[in-house]
Order: sequence, then C-alpha cells, then structure tokens
Amino acid sequence: MSRDNKTGIELAQVNVWFGEGEERVDAVIDATFSVPHGGSFGLVGESGSGKSTILRAITGLAPTWSGNISVLGSMLGKERDKGFYHDVQMVFQDPYASLHPRQTVDHVLSEALYLHGFKNPDKRIVQILDDVGLEQSFRFRWPHQLSGGQRQRVAIARALIIEPSILLLDEPTSALDVSVQAEILNLLTRLRKERGLTYLMVSHDLAVVSHMCSEMAVMNQGEIVEMLDVEQLRGLKAKHPYTKELLDASVQKRRGKP
Repeated sequence: MSRDNKTGIELAQVNVWFGEGEERVDAVIDATFSVPHGGSFGLVGESGSGKSTILRAITGLAPTWSGNISVLGSMLGKERDKGFYHDVQMVFQDPYASLHPRQTVDHVLSEALYLHGFKNPDKRIVQILDDVGLEQSFRFRWPHQLSGGQRQRVAIARALIIEPSILLLDEPTSALDVSVQAEILNLLTRLRKERGLTYLMVSHDLAVVSHMCSEMAVMNQGEIVEMLDVEQLRGLKAKHPYTKELLDASVQKRRGKP
C-alpha cells in the first residue's frame, strides 16, 4: 500500500449490514469522518451502536459494506492485501482472548515479524518490550503468567513490532482494572507521539476518549449523531440529546453517583 503522509483514514457514506432481505440488519448507516495522519479520533457510543463494526469494515472483517473507505490515500476494495496489514494493526478489547494460551511472548512477537518478512527478530523483540514497559524476563513467559495489563502491553507490542502507521483500538482498556487503565492509556499516548501514529479508537467511555483523542464521533443505533472536538466535550457543549445523556452519565460516574 502506498502511503500518503497527509491522510490517515477517511470514510464517506459507509454502510455496513448483516443478513439479506427481511433479515437484514443495518449496523452502520452513512458514516462519514476523517482522521488526519498522526491524529487520534474516537468513536463513542453504547454497546451495539456500530462503533466496532466500523473497525471491522476497515480491516475487512465485515464483508457486506458500501461507500468509500480510504487508508493512507488508497481506496479500499473488498479484499485486504499484506501491505494493508503492515500499515494497519488492531489492538482488541480482551487481552485474555487475543493472545494464544500456548504461545510464549517470544513466539507471539516472532510470528508477527516472520509473517511480514522482518529480519533481526532478537533485536526487534528486545526493543519493543522495552518500548511497552516490559522487562526482558517477560520474553519467554506464557500468557497465564501475565496480568491483564501485562497482556495488553504484549498485544500492543505485537501490533507495533511490524512498524505500522495506524492503530485501530477496540476498547483497549475496558477489560482492565481501573488502576491499570490509566497506565495503558498513557502508554498509548506516549507511543503515538514517539512514532507519529494515527489512532482510531472505539470506546463507550467519554473520559477515555477525551484523554486519548482530539476529535470524536458520537454513534447511536448505527448513525453518527454528532461530531465533537475535545474542547467542546470538556466544555460540555454537546448539542444532540443522546450526546448530552452520555455526558451527563459520564459526569455522574466521575462524581461517584449511581
């Protein structure tokens, strides 16, 4: 895939659906937004709002979609080639499910390098473990020997070891303890700055998105109902009733009220 240094991700009138005829379910309806190269953009909404389905459409895991999806200046078709997966990697929600239980950390990272034709695996593995804040002793550990936060650091290392320019983040901290969530978010923020990465993050948590992203789209029942930048969010300047509900719930949560 050829790289355009000005463009990260662009979606124009993207629709995603499942099933056909009377059983058709429209999961995403006319989604349009853009993420500049090096930017960080959030998709916010409750479960079932269509946010993760957009990530699946970008990665080719949702085969029935229409509209235009552009990544690094290249328009995507129905298939994704090896170059796409070199440029675009994904970090999933559940670090317990995303790592193979019978593969050591070294195997997980070596396999990613092998699949994409990288040389000098030892040097790259040593470096990436350091980059994500894990000691070298973690290299030959098994997933069951790691905490949730450590597993997610390995998952981030696996995504970054092949040097992509875009990370798709699907609720990367929601399965972690609150005490660990901030550590992972701060790690992701630092890595984006250091590597010039482009982030597209999915979350139901407005506080997480405001920490990570400069702009966001609020989704409800498959549709983008409002676009906000982080200053509008922090200033509680939402206009759509659904966004106002999410903001109010987020404020009440921070104040410790039910």
